[in-house]
Amino acid sequence: MLVRICSAAILSFFLLSGAAQAQVQFQPPQTSFRSLFKAPDPRGEFVRLCAPHMVGRWAHPESVCGCLHDYAAATVEDADLREALLRGISETGVPTIETAWVPASKQSEIGPTFTKIAKPTLQCMFEPATNQ
Repeated sequence: MLVRICSAAILSFFLLSGAAQAQVQFQPPQTSFRSLFKAPDPRGEFVRLCAPHMVGRWAHPESVCGCLHDYAAATVEDADLREALLRGISETGVPTIETAWVPASKQSEIGPTFTKIAKPTLQCMFEPATNQ
């Protein structure tokens, strides 16, 4: 009887120590969530591309570019027109949409898009205290 108890205790010891070793050996890598998922910051990238075109025109080019991005993103609902507008601003520093950047079916909406963003654009450029 004593042999059975000792055998059971030894077997239990080996089983539990093996499970404990398995738990100790498995450690997930210590990385932050941000390093696992590095999503590009579209606004930051836009400002980075836009600001050099604004240097010399405005005292705070990053602020103007950020404001233009925010208004374009909030005001222009159509994704194709919004993308074309942001591309134009980031490449030239002024609101621009090339007809080749939008599908032919939406080219007639370019004019109304500029009308929609005219006032916010002027506010970004000439009223910096209201957009900071």
